[in-house]
Amino acid sequence: MYEKYVALRDKRNVTDYRVSTDTGITKSTFSDWKSGRSNPKLDKLLILAKYFDVPVEYFVEAEDGR
Repeated sequence: MYEKYVALRDKRNVTDYRVSTDTGITKSTFSDWKSGRSNPKLDKLLILAKYFDVPVEYFVEAEDGR
C-alpha cells in the first residue's frame, strides 16, 4: 500500500508534510507504514482516497488486479 501512496504523492508533487497538513494524518503514521510497523486502517485509507481522488480499492487491490 505504501508504494501506491508514494506514487500518488509523487505524481501530485507533494511531500509527506503537505499530505499530513492537508489530511490530518501524522507524518509518523506515514513512517510507520513505510517501515511496516503498522498497516493503515480503513479510516486513513478513506481520507487518502478522497485526497488523491481515487477509489479506496486502489490501495487494497493487489498489483495484479486481484
